[in-house]
Amino acid sequence: MKTRGGAAAVPAWPGGVSGAPAAAGAHPTIALLQTSSLASVVQSELERLILSGELAPGARLTEMALAARLGVSRGPLREAFRMLEQAGLVRTEKNRGVFVRDIPIDEAIEIFDLRAALDELVGRQLAARIAPAELKEVRAMVDAMERAVKAADARSYHLLNLQFHDRLVEMTGNRKVTEIYRKLIKELSLFRRLNLADGWLMPISAGEHRAIVRAIAAGDAEAAGRAMFDHVMESKERTVKNHLRRQGAAAPAAAPDANGAPRARRQR
Repeated sequence: MKTRGGAAAVPAWPGGVSGAPAAAGAHPTIALLQTSSLASVVQSELERLILSGELAPGARLTEMALAARLGVSRGPLREAFRMLEQAGLVRTEKNRGVFVRDIPIDEAIEIFDLRAALDELVGRQLAARIAPAELKEVRAMVDAMERAVKAADARSYHLLNLQFHDRLVEMTGNRKVTEIYRKLIKELSLFRRLNLADGWLMPISAGEHRAIVRAIAAGDAEAAGRAMFDHVMESKERTVKNHLRRQGAAAPAAAPDANGAPRARRQR
């Protein structure tokens, strides 16, 4: 977007904050608030790009390119990097720069284990006190997931799946659990699992969600906690299998031996 004179217009950001520096003579506190607000907007946009995969795991975040792309100065951008590092989405390497984190399989497994424990707690608590309106809401989400299964719409199913679990955690009213859970989910998204890429897995997943809601509705804390725990552990198992399968497909074929048979791979 350009002005009549041909100069590029400064993009406007939500809340009336723009990419331009604070006006000359502005009170230091106002200038700080403007910078902080802008950094939060930049952080949200970079987080969106990372979680959508547009900025892939391992990608280097170049200040100059991103500042130009987002229409901001480097100050708010660097503050956004700091917030993203605290959130576990990027890492800073001395003398090299800032990179999108690439979660290794062993760390992904640890996240699954912790998430399973949190989800078991959530299931138990909701079985004891979920409100009728909330139960109706999560049932509607499962209905929508089952429609996505019938339509073979993996993308919609994935988004509904994330929404379903996030909403259950939110319904506990425990802000610390919600905060920890969301951080774990964001970190786990950096591990490109693609568990639901195969259409046959979606009906299984949808059935597990239906069982969770059924146990919560029955007020059975033991069954609800177990259903949520088992659901996460099944996802963990699928993740490990998919990872090993991708590793096997990506590994170069071993050179044949003198008799033409493939050589055995060296064990490490």
